[in-house]
Amino acid sequence: MTRLFGTDGVRGVANVDLTAEQALSLASAAAELLGGAARAGGSADRRPLVVVGRDTRPSGEFLEAAVVAGLAASGADVARVGVAPTPAVAHAVASSGATFGVMLSASHNPMPDNGIKLFAAGGLKLPDDVEDAIERRMAQSPGHRPVGREVGRVRDEPALVDAYADHLLAALPVRLDGLRVVVDCAQGAASTLAPRVLRAAGADVIALHADGDGNAINDGSGATHLDSLRAAVLEQGADVGIAHDGDADRCLAVDAAGEVVDGDQILAVCALAMAERGELAHSTVVVTVMSNLGFHHAMREAGITVVTTPVGDRYVLEAMRAGGYVLGGEQSGHVVFLDHATTGDGLLTALRLLGRLAETGQPLGELAKAMTRLPQVLVNVRGVDRTRVGASPELHQAVAAAEAELGDAGRVLLRPSGTEPLVRVMVEAETDILAREIAGRLAAVVRVALPAVG
Repeated sequence: MTRLFGTDGVRGVANVDLTAEQALSLASAAAELLGGAARAGGSADRRPLVVVGRDTRPSGEFLEAAVVAGLAASGADVARVGVAPTPAVAHAVASSGATFGVMLSASHNPMPDNGIKLFAAGGLKLPDDVEDAIERRMAQSPGHRPVGREVGRVRDEPALVDAYADHLLAALPVRLDGLRVVVDCAQGAASTLAPRVLRAAGADVIALHADGDGNAINDGSGATHLDSLRAAVLEQGADVGIAHDGDADRCLAVDAAGEVVDGDQILAVCALAMAERGELAHSTVVVTVMSNLGFHHAMREAGITVVTTPVGDRYVLEAMRAGGYVLGGEQSGHVVFLDHATTGDGLLTALRLLGRLAETGQPLGELAKAMTRLPQVLVNVRGVDRTRVGASPELHQAVAAAEAELGDAGRVLLRPSGTEPLVRVMVEAETDILAREIAGRLAAVVRVALPAVG
């Protein structure tokens, strides 16, 4: 049976894979389990409080209504924050002392998709076992339904988002006066907040794709489509461009010459800045296995330890909390500053990056030279038996030969998909030609060594 929760909540085409009925059922189950746990912990006389936010997708309106109905009908009070970034909801859960939080968003996915993300008390993502318990509860008959005064109440709490904005500005090392910034909001959750916060920080801001038109969320804009941001930076003569995705938990950047600065480079800039200030706990940063080898080389030269996790910002966060580390992230632009946030936060990342520009007086293009990004090629080999990646002698020999050929100047990673019959072959090398040659060679071995079953 396919698991309902993926690596980042429940996600699918709204009204097809993710329906109002399913949203109501999920919210009810979460309220019963998480609310019941809160009462068992000493709050028997108080209803659970749940923070609910969404991005700009049209489907978010009916899904929000379903979630709120499920929560209130299960005896939970609801604080609606409206359209807000995912990290704003996580912060609101922590700052309000809420029992848990719900964010309706499919992040960088196209407009027809939507999703439901849950945050535990303190603004942390739920562990797998709790998600599984919620899924099991959804399959059971409804439990006790409160009546009268026990029914949950619903109120709007936009002040929680204002408090999040104040929190962001308090984390800024220096003001941004004199910086000209283009910010691409992807017509998403940060459309109002990102320009507002950057202006409050002192920047001269040009807002792009910031009308909040949910019908156009992520459509040729934002962190997954950088061409319009690059053009705007050049046209406006801006110092830097910032790109968020639909729920603003990502941040990518463009320098004054229109060159893309990815999550690895942003992380490198921030890691060196924090190390310089003595803020980088244990002189360590956490990344996923997809982080560019150039990042590892740069950190080694700076005397900074790199801890590697599987792909997914939740795994980065788990490793950070377990090791007492304060900085981690992904190439995609999810960056976690654990001293200031409990999840990847695109607006916070933008402020910290721009603060470094203001602090040093150096352009982003110069700061990004902190690491040399090696050419990286990714090939998806479809229609194969992904379960046997680690059990094929032929594949093991091919990978070993490729690694010997690359030496310390390159890297090979074979990663089976968690949901599809495919294997991802990633190769990094000193040149794009060499990376493509080796990736193609390994892909051919994968096709022969891992034939599809049946």
